[in-house]
Amino acid sequence: MLRKFSPLMIALLMQPAFTWANESYISAEPDIHDQPDQLKSIQQLQSLKNLSNAAADYRAPYVHDLKNSYGVRSLFVEAQDLPMVDIQLTFNAGSARDTEIGNGLGGLASMAAKLLDEGTEKYTAEQVASVFEQAGARFGVQAYRDMFIITLRVLSDPAKMEPALAMTLELLNNASFKSNSINLVLSNTQAGQKQLQESASKLMGIQFYRSIYGVHPYAEPITGTNGSIKRLNADNLKQFRNQFLVAQNMNIAITGKMSAKEALTLTERIAGNMRQGEKAGPLPEPKQNTGFNIKIKHLPFNSSQSHVTIGHLATTRNDPDRLVLEVANRMFGGGGFNAILMQELRIKRGYTYGAYSSFNFSQAPGMFSFSYSTREDQFMDSIEIAHKAFTDFVNQPIDRKRLKETKAGMLRAYPNTYSSNASINSQLGLFGFYGQPADTLSQYPKMLEKITAEDVQRAVRKHLHPDNITIVAVSKELDQDELIKRLKQNLGQTIIAPAKKDLPEQSPAADAPDVTPADKPALI
Repeated sequence: MLRKFSPLMIALLMQPAFTWANESYISAEPDIHDQPDQLKSIQQLQSLKNLSNAAADYRAPYVHDLKNSYGVRSLFVEAQDLPMVDIQLTFNAGSARDTEIGNGLGGLASMAAKLLDEGTEKYTAEQVASVFEQAGARFGVQAYRDMFIITLRVLSDPAKMEPALAMTLELLNNASFKSNSINLVLSNTQAGQKQLQESASKLMGIQFYRSIYGVHPYAEPITGTNGSIKRLNADNLKQFRNQFLVAQNMNIAITGKMSAKEALTLTERIAGNMRQGEKAGPLPEPKQNTGFNIKIKHLPFNSSQSHVTIGHLATTRNDPDRLVLEVANRMFGGGGFNAILMQELRIKRGYTYGAYSSFNFSQAPGMFSFSYSTREDQFMDSIEIAHKAFTDFVNQPIDRKRLKETKAGMLRAYPNTYSSNASINSQLGLFGFYGQPADTLSQYPKMLEKITAEDVQRAVRKHLHPDNITIVAVSKELDQDELIKRLKQNLGQTIIAPAKKDLPEQSPAADAPDVTPADKPALI
């Protein structure tokens, strides 16, 4: 439907572009025509046609792999433009480690993250906050499934950085986890748990993890459950801190205004003023199903919108096929309107406002999944079409033109991964945690360029299995026998797609991917 413009808007649109921008946004400034030097600069502007070529000239920052005397992996990027330093300490201490402290203690890592800056025996929460505030520093803590991350952003001026860093180490070593703080977080978490029961998409996500992982540590929510968080106490939290928040179980990432020598000294100060401890052991392998195996979990939910997630276990972040699978995912469901899933469900049939697929690469095998929501009356048809698109993507030859466009799009977006000091440092933390080479940033375009249609076809057929999936559906009703019948037909013969229907009447935001802590805080 075309947008209607008022006469005033039409008049504005008819103005020359530069005059309109000048009058709209900088009307208080002198007339641009009185400044010839600015007029001359217009001739030097690049056209849109040339922007893609300019993007290809961007260079990833050089990453120093520092060798400190404590053997703690430390990566550093020098960035002299701003008088700032970003420090990230990444521990192998995510929610997957909760049960290593004790059975039934889900949410332990998450609780430790929320309480770490609530004070020590020497400093109250107010005093801790005051130190960071006076230093102009930003301190943050977050627990994920695989990792526990502490970030500190502070001015490079030693007068500001020293007190902020000292307080960070004080909290790491001596956080007291007082009972009143635990009770406050417990109360807030329980309130959040009640709200969760009213969110179809969040319930679906929790059930999907449980259905995929069973008794594996990844199965339970990062924040725990009402039952598990009630069991947490100061002793559990201190044991978690003493066992996992230690030097030998972390890597260090630094980006900012200092030299490599100064960064090395900083890493040794950090590692040398912490408990040394031991590296966490490997996580158990989740149980892999083989052969034809379609599991359906239906969660009755009274709503006009029905939600579904479809997927299965995939592979680890260190799998040699990871980048190839990232490309495949962009082609299938991670590339917006050009992706196959969006084309089939929204563009051709108007079943949904958005359908998305993703890989979750982690220490233990992660997941591949795709999800969306739609009207109840077209729920069954939409699942059939989505599964058929998935089946065809795996079985049919890779579209070379689509592959070329996908790789070009990924390359254009690539500079976003190092567009700020914070984004660079987040990448460094990932590289350190998963043991990736220090030159991964600079090698990425070359690795991407080498990927062929044959590479994608091989990886897709090895790692994606439309005959071995778990489906979690949240809707009023679901005929599971009929759905199984349709999916079996997808695997054996071509299904004629239903006629195009009207776009669902819903808010676009309702179909946006659920933003919850995951193990992909950065893009590469």
